[in-house]
Amino acid sequence: MGTPASVVITDVTVYTEQGWTPGEVVVRDGVVLALAAGPEHADLPRFDGGNGYLLPGFVNTHTHLQQAVLRGVGEGLPLLEWLRCVGEHTVAATPEQTYLSALAGGLELLRSGVTTVVEHMWPSPSDAVHQAMIRALDELGIRVVLGRGVADRADITRKWGLDPRLMQPLDEVLAHVDELDKHLLGTRITTALAVPNPRCLTLEGMAATREYAQATGKTVSIHVLETTTDDDMCRLHAGASAVDYLDAGGFLWDRTLAVHCVNLDEHGRAVFADRGVAVSYNPVSNMRLGSGVAPVPEMLAAGIDVTLGVDGAASNDTQDMLLALRFGAYLQRAANKRADLLGFEAMLRMATGAAGRVLGRPARTGIAVGDRADLTLVRFDRDFACLPVLDPGATLLTAASPRVIDTVWVDGEAVIRDGSSTRVDAQDLAQRLIRMR
Repeated sequence: MGTPASVVITDVTVYTEQGWTPGEVVVRDGVVLALAAGPEHADLPRFDGGNGYLLPGFVNTHTHLQQAVLRGVGEGLPLLEWLRCVGEHTVAATPEQTYLSALAGGLELLRSGVTTVVEHMWPSPSDAVHQAMIRALDELGIRVVLGRGVADRADITRKWGLDPRLMQPLDEVLAHVDELDKHLLGTRITTALAVPNPRCLTLEGMAATREYAQATGKTVSIHVLETTTDDDMCRLHAGASAVDYLDAGGFLWDRTLAVHCVNLDEHGRAVFADRGVAVSYNPVSNMRLGSGVAPVPEMLAAGIDVTLGVDGAASNDTQDMLLALRFGAYLQRAANKRADLLGFEAMLRMATGAAGRVLGRPARTGIAVGDRADLTLVRFDRDFACLPVLDPGATLLTAASPRVIDTVWVDGEAVIRDGSSTRVDAQDLAQRLIRMR
């Protein structure tokens, strides 16, 4: 469990809603109190930012941390075959494997500047697996929106449902979420609902899931149209497109986070915009699995909040948010043959403030008074390949790697300092991961 902390971060250039501003940030009890220190803050400890750049912490809106020990699995397989391959590992996952995987993946996220992660757990009837995930994330100190897997249609082929070995009655799933909420009070972890895809919920399941989510104020994360399979199967079995199937079930509203959306057409974009659905764009995973290029400029033009995700390490192979930031821009520029698409400001919004509404939090891109002190300090002098810095935003987008992430604060607590975790022994973790083979 993290404890909100107090600190004055000095000698930094701060990214605010108005852009880059030289100054300092005052944090008291885990909240940004001021953007300039005064005599009344003399009692607070000082942190020398070393002429670095201070940003809001990144918000990774999609990953599967159980996959951090499955890097490279199913390489070269198309989505459905890849899913079956990963599914076998998911069915066999033990609590210890889940714990080490979440610890490794979560630490990698922190070391790339992420302070909040939306974890999309696949459905599992095992409370021990969930508790192992929670234990790892709590130890890391990262802020988490933990999506508990939900499904009510079984199909071993995964074409029109979920692997039945991972299923349990929907009322038991929702009761388990209630228990998790009680257990997580006072931590940095809150719960959400995670639906594998539109094919895994019946209309009755959608109604029950939405009723529960709205009553409890939860976000619902769901993979949508990563490939054409969602549309193909929904048309075959339900006589409607995937978007219309979800809409008919009342499953599209302003706390729905639709993941991937590579094949979201003009009609789908209009429906999403009207219902207030947000999208998680996962460029590296989409490239790795050959799924295609999400129509991000068109989604933005339609008024959809587009956020950024890394996806699981079985389809991305890293948990590097800076890589997703860069490839997220470059992929769209290549597909649209335009170098002026998605510059630093647009990509930073995707990686920070764009997730605010769907997660029920402030939707600001820059550091602001009153916000939680979830902050990332970038020191370009940690990597000569980023020097000299002519434009800090351009350098971060085009050249930066986790090597430049110096310090990461969550609730004002430095959970990464000098590029290393203050809570987890990375060398010991590496040896434990080696012994898993």
